[in-house]
Amino acid sequence: MEIVLFGLLAVLLVFMFFNTRKRQKALKAEQEEKATKTVPGVKVLLQGGLYGTIVAYDPNDLDTPALVEIAPGTIIEVHSQAILRIVEPNDAVADFESDADAHDHVIEEIEIDSTPETPEQTRARLERDADGN
Repeated sequence: MEIVLFGLLAVLLVFMFFNTRKRQKALKAEQEEKATKTVPGVKVLLQGGLYGTIVAYDPNDLDTPALVEIAPGTIIEVHSQAILRIVEPNDAVADFESDADAHDHVIEEIEIDSTPETPEQTRARLERDADGN
């Protein structure tokens, strides 16, 4: 009976060893692929859910922070491992098309005035909104 238990334990240990090695190889291959695709100008998704564009990234030294532009003129430093994945252009199109098929929303174009309001105009607008107009 003890020999059977030791044999079963040995089989489980061998299975765990090979399964762990297989997973480590897959993770390493995925990290290497991400490092080769991460070049300046590529759109990425960060761990926090922010989308941005790579400005600077050193695939050889992962301790060097990557520079990511999250808005025009707004560049942040993030740890290189905070880059979750590369966003492929066709991913965004596929997501939009699946959303459009799932929901029959009509998107209207809104004209936005790009000139900033003066403080007086802002006060007048807020007073009009408070009056219920």
